[in-house]
Amino acid sequence: MTWIISAIAIGITAFIVPGSQVGLVGALIAAIVIGFVNAILRPVLLLLTLPVNIATLGLFTFIINGLLILLASAVVPGFEVTGFLNAILFSIVLTLVNIVLLKIFKDK
Repeated sequence: MTWIISAIAIGITAFIVPGSQVGLVGALIAAIVIGFVNAILRPVLLLLTLPVNIATLGLFTFIINGLLILLASAVVPGFEVTGFLNAILFSIVLTLVNIVLLKIFKDK
């Protein structure tokens, strides 16, 4: 169920954020890839960049999230985010939309 909610969140976010496009199949595949990237690569990158992250009071995490969105965009056909700033905005909006959708569907 979480996979479907994530795919819906990706579709909503692509509609909101300029410079991003996704189709139905692309959203489903992107949900899997972003979940995998967040589970495997993100913790490693956060650990490797810990000193920079501490120095920037955690703001460097936005940079890492944007890079991971760009990585997913490069790997998944049918999912496109153009530009680094759009990728950072995409990751922020995706997080917020995902929180709202999980709250709505997990309460039922």
